[in-house]
Amino acid sequence: MLRSMYAGISGLKNFQTKLDVIGNNISNVNTYGFKKGRTVFKDLYSQTVSGASGPTPGGTGANPANIGRGGVNPKQVGLGSQLATIDTLMSPGSTQFTGNTLDLAIEGDGFFAVKAGDTIQYTRAGNFYLDEKGALVDGDGRFVMVSDFSATPPTNPTTVTNLRKIEIPLTATSLSIGQNGVVSYVNNGNLVEAGVVQIAKFNNPAGLEKVGGNLYVDSTNSGDPVYRAPQSGGNGSIKSGSLEMSNVDLSEEFTEMIVAQRGFQANTRIITTSDEILQELVNLKR
Repeated sequence: MLRSMYAGISGLKNFQTKLDVIGNNISNVNTYGFKKGRTVFKDLYSQTVSGASGPTPGGTGANPANIGRGGVNPKQVGLGSQLATIDTLMSPGSTQFTGNTLDLAIEGDGFFAVKAGDTIQYTRAGNFYLDEKGALVDGDGRFVMVSDFSATPPTNPTTVTNLRKIEIPLTATSLSIGQNGVVSYVNNGNLVEAGVVQIAKFNNPAGLEKVGGNLYVDSTNSGDPVYRAPQSGGNGSIKSGSLEMSNVDLSEEFTEMIVAQRGFQANTRIITTSDEILQELVNLKR
């Protein structure tokens, strides 16, 4: 069988994956805090027809006319392409003003930490709410993690003891969340600072795993989260009354879609051309 046919098949598979990633990006163009994916290809292994050879020295002494031979490059036939990575691009999205105090956007690096049961997850989508008990939660009821002012949260999420949820009493008024993450409200005429919204940072945020619902979990290649208050330790600040939009650029995605479509078509042409050659070989017997 022709090697070109299998090379074309590998290209079809890769461009199908690329189209899948592009389709997911476009479907999340209006998803708060969404980070787009990028598909990267690499060549498959090559079959070596003949190896490289180095130059040979020329003659000396009695045979000075022998100038030797130069080096020869290897001869290799590539056998197609394969998927290298599907990257998550963590570039910031634009900020949309909402005017809702509980809508929070991170300007800079880091993630909000939310917890349900014993599981901590991370998100850039800050559309938070107050439940019936006044707890600050996300749309699925996960508690937004805060800390006390004097606390220094540990870096290992499995031993977090001073990260906690926050509850705002029903009698509170003038709720506000500052750029430094401080949650404050007025209760019975007194200003109460209830806690500091924590931001989690990772050595390799692109190594986080998407689990759906605008959420990430740490992986073996993301590193452990380091929790700090906003505007400290390189963390971004918090902008109340705003939400971070998706970082998907539609014009870029449509351009990549055209490239993927043409690449897919070119690989199908490789397969059909190879098939025609095989058909000619079969017809030789007639």
